[in-house]
Amino acid sequence: MRARVSSRFRPALSRGGRRKVLLAVTVLTGAVMTTGALFPPVASAARPDAVQKSLNALVSEDGMPAALASVGDRGGRMRSYAAGVGDLGTGAKVPVDGQVRAGSNTKAFTAVVVLQLVAEKKVVLDGPVDTYLPGLLRGEGIDGRHITVRQLLQHTSGLPDYVDQRAILGDPQRYYEPRELLDGALKQKAHFSPGAKWEYSNTNYLVAGLIIQKVTGRPLGEEINRRVVDRIGLRHTYFPTPGDMTIREPHPKGYHRDSADSPWREITELDPSWGWAAGAVISTNSDLNRFYTALLGGKLLPPAQLAQMRTTVPAEAFGPGVRYGLGLASTPLPCGGSYWGHGGTIPGYITLGGVTEGGRAVNIALTAIPTDTAAQHARTAVETTLCR
Repeated sequence: MRARVSSRFRPALSRGGRRKVLLAVTVLTGAVMTTGALFPPVASAARPDAVQKSLNALVSEDGMPAALASVGDRGGRMRSYAAGVGDLGTGAKVPVDGQVRAGSNTKAFTAVVVLQLVAEKKVVLDGPVDTYLPGLLRGEGIDGRHITVRQLLQHTSGLPDYVDQRAILGDPQRYYEPRELLDGALKQKAHFSPGAKWEYSNTNYLVAGLIIQKVTGRPLGEEINRRVVDRIGLRHTYFPTPGDMTIREPHPKGYHRDSADSPWREITELDPSWGWAAGAVISTNSDLNRFYTALLGGKLLPPAQLAQMRTTVPAEAFGPGVRYGLGLASTPLPCGGSYWGHGGTIPGYITLGGVTEGGRAVNIALTAIPTDTAAQHARTAVETTLCR
C-alpha cells in the first residue's frame, strides 16, 4: 500500500517501517508485503519453546496486546502458538490460531477469482476495464478505456487510493457501498499514466471486485467463498456478508491507539465494507498458510494463470528486492531465495508471512498496528523461520 494514506489495506509493514501504516491495507494495502520471523519451522529440529519465546518478546518487549503464529512444514503439518491476552479488559487468554481480520491478504483472494475468470475466457487479462464496466472509470487523467485488468491487479494503473484513514477510524462501523468509495478516488487526479510505474492503491482491487460481480452476476463475497475458500477447504476463512461487523469464531480482540502515549482503544467490531475486495476477509494464521500453499501448489489456478500471477515488477517501496505480481508479492530471504505471500494491515490487526518454493510456511498476526521496532522483529521472525 504505497499510496499516500498511511493506513490502508496494505500487505503488512515494509522494511521502511510504519510509514503509511494504519490500515495498510494490506494490506487494505497491503503495503508491505514483507514479513519478518523469529520462528523456527515445525520440523523435528524445531524448538517450540523458541517460537513461544519470540511471541512473548513481541508482547513483553514490543508492547503488542497479543501475538499469534502458525508454522507449517513441507508435509503440511501445522503448529500454532499464542502470547499475550485476547482481551485487555478481562485478561482472557488468546485463542490459539484465533480468527483475525486478514486485511490486504484479501487482494490475493480477489486476484485468484479474476484469474479463474481469465482461465474460463470470461475476462481478458490485458483487456480494458471499459469492456466490463463501460464508462465507469472517468476522471482527471483517468480513463477505463486505457487501463487494463492486469494493471489493476498489479497496481500499475495510476488510480489514486480511496482509503480515508481519518474517516474510517472516526466511524469504523459505517457501511460503504463500493461505488461510494470509488467516487472518492475518482475525485482525485491520476497519479501517473497506466503502465508507467508501480504504486499500491486499494482502488485497483475495488474495481477488480466490481468486474467480478459484473461478469459473474453474483456478489463478490459469494464468489470468493465458493471459488477459493470452499474449494480448498479453508474452514476458518470467510468473506463477511454485508452488515456483519463481528468476527464469528474465537478471536483475540483488536486494538488501536493514536500515539505511543495514548490508551488502547478496542476496535474489533467494524464494518469491513470499506475494505471490500481489498481487505475484508477474515481468517486464521493456519488457514492463510494453507491458502498460499494451495495457491502456489496449483490447486486454485491453471499453470498459465498461476504463471501470470507470479510475473512480477519491482515494488521496492515495500522493501529491498520486493516484487509484486498479480495480488501476490515475492520477498527475498537473507538465506537466499524468496517467499510468496501478501500480508495485510487493518485497524486492530496486522498479518505477515508467506510460503517458500519448498513448501515452508509461516504467518504471524498481531492485534494492533506495531511500531517500527515491533514490525522489524516480526519480519525477522518470518525470515528466520523460513530460512531454518
